[in-house]
Amino acid sequence: MEILNLDRLSKNYGKIQALNQVSFSVPKGSVFGILGPNGSGKTTLLGIIMDILKSSGGSFTLFDEVPTEKTRQRIGTLLETPNFYHYLSAVQNLKIVAAIKQKDESDIERVLEIVNLIQRKDSAFSTYSLGMKQRLAIAAALLGNPEVLVLDEPTNGLDPVGIAEIRALIMKLANEGKTIIMASHMLDEVEKVCTHVAILKYGQLITHGDVNEILVNEDVVEVSSNNLEQLKNLLIQFPGNVNVYLKENTVQVNFQPGSANLEEINKYCFERSVVLSHLQLKKKSLESKFLELTN
Repeated sequence: MEILNLDRLSKNYGKIQALNQVSFSVPKGSVFGILGPNGSGKTTLLGIIMDILKSSGGSFTLFDEVPTEKTRQRIGTLLETPNFYHYLSAVQNLKIVAAIKQKDESDIERVLEIVNLIQRKDSAFSTYSLGMKQRLAIAAALLGNPEVLVLDEPTNGLDPVGIAEIRALIMKLANEGKTIIMASHMLDEVEKVCTHVAILKYGQLITHGDVNEILVNEDVVEVSSNNLEQLKNLLIQFPGNVNVYLKENTVQVNFQPGSANLEEINKYCFERSVVLSHLQLKKKSLESKFLELTN
């Protein structure tokens, strides 16, 4: 079953095209990252799914059905900065959320246990760290035990400890069978927790699919000798390379992950009377890959 299926979804704000015929599907049980720089249309897309915004064109289904109020009740959401009463405790704040959402108060202890706040359940919200505040917001989204969580930039503004806490929580929820759809502009976050990804730029879908295929990290080998042009032409013939190009004072050779063999490269060059002055294996950063996809 597809949890979410978008078919040429579009959204205009006057002359501004926030989303331009975006189509992709979210498989059940996946952690699906919607990745893109600020202004790429991520929040607009989530707003349409949750009926906060109306689309200008296209359509989508939830749980293989035309969306209704009832189907959206199967989804827990965190779309904005947590908005709790600072002087109230976690339990008191969640009681208010439960009343608004018409969820049973008996679920509060369970969700506080999941987000590891049970020991601080009676502490005032104002005494919480940013990470704890975000975890309480996720607890609010978990009230009623929804099948799906929709999270907009869940680690935004957090320190490294808070980011690690939220990542661990997302992975824990995914392991329990939840489908999670999360928007993020952080490549590192998507790589660490997501199984699938869709990349947006200025409302356009650049690519989508399995995260290991989309954000694959190539091996990059840096090589130098006293004649770079000769070296480049030689390495173009080296078996298994993906790409060879000049960069500053080196020749860069790209390989599929795990396939670069420095000893073989050195031997290959030496046997052809080229002595290397520099030979180093590097990993291509996700940032480089992301910039390639979005530029």
